[in-house]
Amino acid sequence: MIRQDEQSETTTTVDIQEEVQRMLEAYSGADIRVAHLLCDRHADAANGVVLQYEDATGGGTSCTYSEIRDLSIKFAAVLRGLGVGRGSRVATLLPRTPELLIAALATWRLGAVHLPVFRTFGPEAIQYRLHHGAATVIVTDAKNRPKLKHIQEPGHPVAVVTVQGGQHDLEELPDENDIPFWRSLHAAKEEIEAVAVSGDDPFILIYTSGTAGAPKGVEVPVKMLAPIEAYMRYGLGLVEADRYWNMADPGWAYGLFYALVGPLLIDQTTLFYNAPFSIQATYRILMKYGVTNLVTSPTVLRMMRTEGFPEGFRKNINLRVISCAGEPLGAEAMEWTQTHLGVALHDQYGQTEVGMVVANHQAPPLRQPLRPGSAGQALPGFRVVILGEDGTELPAGQSGELAIDTEQSPFFFFRGYLQDPARTAERFTEGGRYYLTGDTARQDADGYFYFTGRIDDVIKSSGYRIDPHEIERLLISHEAVTEAAVVGKADPVRGQIVKAFVVLRDGHGGSADLRENLQRLVREQLSGHAYPREIEFVDHLPRTPDGQVQRYQLREDAAA
Repeated sequence: MIRQDEQSETTTTVDIQEEVQRMLEAYSGADIRVAHLLCDRHADAANGVVLQYEDATGGGTSCTYSEIRDLSIKFAAVLRGLGVGRGSRVATLLPRTPELLIAALATWRLGAVHLPVFRTFGPEAIQYRLHHGAATVIVTDAKNRPKLKHIQEPGHPVAVVTVQGGQHDLEELPDENDIPFWRSLHAAKEEIEAVAVSGDDPFILIYTSGTAGAPKGVEVPVKMLAPIEAYMRYGLGLVEADRYWNMADPGWAYGLFYALVGPLLIDQTTLFYNAPFSIQATYRILMKYGVTNLVTSPTVLRMMRTEGFPEGFRKNINLRVISCAGEPLGAEAMEWTQTHLGVALHDQYGQTEVGMVVANHQAPPLRQPLRPGSAGQALPGFRVVILGEDGTELPAGQSGELAIDTEQSPFFFFRGYLQDPARTAERFTEGGRYYLTGDTARQDADGYFYFTGRIDDVIKSSGYRIDPHEIERLLISHEAVTEAAVVGKADPVRGQIVKAFVVLRDGHGGSADLRENLQRLVREQLSGHAYPREIEFVDHLPRTPDGQVQRYQLREDAAA
């Protein structure tokens, strides 16, 4: 295996395809122990730190691999006592804490499947995931426990393990039937060896939501560890000396894959900051922990640009690389990051179903010059194409649907949505040759991909197909605008009209003159049919906790 600190000089001489094959072989066998791969094999290193943890009070701790191994062994005994075994589903409804890491590793130690539930979900969303996913245990904390009040259904009992009052569970449990996390863990005596599974067995079950219908369950097989490792090494360019902070929450796929699983897989310390987001706290964490490799969202960078830096910030940070995912980046964001943070900003693209598939690679063997607006080139192990409406591959320069050639992508492992053959079929062309992402993009002659939006986000007005992201980038270029989101609003004459929600910079008011200026900007710079006929000035845009704009909420607001 290539050492991370040798990457810059060694992997330039190694055939990348040989590395792809090595990773496939490492995680595709019949005798794979996930807890060993992610934890146990690193535990013998002296003082090997797996987790740096800090909470909202500024208190925190660091955990070594050996400590987390021992704790996960004990908690695996607790889970086994609750009937968990190979193939069982164990859910977590937890913030970014050591308990989350312990619970996940204990689940994998038993050959069971981790089912993450994001903590901002309401009771109905949680209950659906637990019962559709057939979870038999959920691990939560006192803050989130009230959401589980009505999860029990006839014939489907779910045991609730609750973290309460620190490592000794000193406080009274919210429900008399709950199992105390720490007290049960400390009382456990059985030594649990890591259970062997195959590369085809699932180790994660995660739900992704579409624009309509119930959430879709995605079973992630153990062999998905291969493209996860490839992304950590090539996409994010992690080296042994890095201090790594991925700001995404492990309740979502990107955070789970690349803030929890990925770092442990390659023996890299990960950082959990468990507190409400603020840009000032972000600055403090970057300086305090000397972060060198940062993964964040465009929203965070926009807030940095808007609020400015604290005194001495530039002199007290050690950033080496920054990567972003979640929404397209324009030239302005890339230029600002390079100028004000002294680091090139690398955009990247992926989905819950397949992981990351396109990247502006950070690792020297694959690093290429950045091109504004591009998410980069296909990651090793994937062949990514653009398809026309007839399902044929389009030449460079033409826009269509981003797709993955399943026959020539050894890292493609998506098998379909759990118990949902109809929506699974919608994801593939006839015969299964291509996986359809539902995203629109184009590819240039050098293999760079330019994401333009969700097919569902495209606005159809008076027969025109309008890309909302192009309008947003233009609006944000105005000196008065800090953020903008564009959606379609139903119209009896045009089918839809373009409506923009705009957040202004401090010192600017939402006047009629400014509204007209922004409309004129789009008409003159983009197109007469694409300008926003309605502009609403708002204090903020609705976002998921990991920073993505909730367009469905804006569409509902526009229709109200």
